[in-house]
Amino acid sequence: MPNSVIDVKNLAKAYHDGQTETLALQKATFSVKKGEFVAIMGPSGSGKSTLLHVLGLLDEPTGGEYIFAGKNISEYGGDELAKLRNQKIGFIFQMFNLLPRTSVLENVKLPLLYSNVPESEWDKKAREAIDSVGLSHRLYHEPSELSGGERQRVAIARALVNDPEIIFADEPTGNLDSKSGKNVMSIIQNLNVKQGKTIVLITHETATAEHAERILHMIDGEIDNDRKVERRRSAEEEFVK
Repeated sequence: MPNSVIDVKNLAKAYHDGQTETLALQKATFSVKKGEFVAIMGPSGSGKSTLLHVLGLLDEPTGGEYIFAGKNISEYGGDELAKLRNQKIGFIFQMFNLLPRTSVLENVKLPLLYSNVPESEWDKKAREAIDSVGLSHRLYHEPSELSGGERQRVAIARALVNDPEIIFADEPTGNLDSKSGKNVMSIIQNLNVKQGKTIVLITHETATAEHAERILHMIDGEIDNDRKVERRRSAEEEFVK
């Protein structure tokens, strides 16, 4: 499909435990266009996390075809896949995954260690990413000194620092209170609408999914529904700093 960042056909992922095979993902066929915001929903065990890990190149499929940025992932070597993850993809996780005794600035600079960006530019790029999520006043704070919402905003800044083509968000509001969750989703939505970032988000919360323009629903490892939705909130609505 033209302008697709992701194009999968009959994608499958099986896990083996002795003689037992468990199909965590099967027959997944869909595309994600450049600049699209897609949410993946489903109950626990439906396969949505497995799908995200495969799409984010954190895990390999055991069947089907996956075209990422115009090239089949089976054609990439291990080093090439690592470079893709670092330069083309940003990750936001439910548990934030920040280094505990490291400042906000240093946490956000981490992806730059493995990039082609000259070290002389790391500080500037990290500060710009931190400023974009409204946390310039927290540059030298450690994660333990931040609220949950602030930690997730640091994680978003870290995901942005390499200017990725696509951002994968795994339950980004799962550990946040209602107000912090709304603020985080407003940032993510604005990344899509104002900056044109492609977003693929996993959530079990309908209110969170409806920030997207399209929802894939999963059950028993399969996509049983793929529908366009009207965004829940105005894209111009800013988060409260």
